Amino acid sequence: MPQLLKKNAFMVCQNLLQTRMAETNEAMLAAQESANSNEKSSMGDKYETGRAMSQLERDMHAKQLAKLQDEYRKLLQVDVESKYSQIETGALVQTEKVQYWIAISLGQVLVDEQKIMVVSPLSPVAQAMLGKKIGDSFTINGNTQKLVKIS
Repeated sequence: MPQLLKKNAFMVCQNLLQTRMAETNEAMLAAQESANSNEKSSMGDKYETGRAMSQLERDMHAKQLAKLQDEYRKLLQVDVESKYSQIETGALVQTEKVQYWIAISLGQVLVDEQKIMVVSPLSPVAQAMLGKKIGDSFTINGNTQKLVKIS
């Protein structure tokens, strides 16, 4: 069951990232089109300002898209087949309070009607857990959590 949950979490994250990448790419193309089609009016400065704003918006979307593509590449490298005995990238972790999947930085997702915090191995919470085993505890922001299950 935990392996299926991990595979389903992978698919949810993959679909979420693909949707975000498509939306961001669309927004970037729309901003580029706006910059390209900004016709010169009798107020030359207004034209240049509008064009510059559209170009800035396009650049912002391009950076967001690059970041999403990087997260997507990282997600594809996560091993969802392995069962882990200690916390490392790819592990699905159940604490007394929260369920985490150490994979990429995505935040809370709903998988099979369960809330899972999808966190990067570089995040503070993952760093506090790395290398720990079932029964161990870790403290983050003054909150101590005990590791109940790792898969």
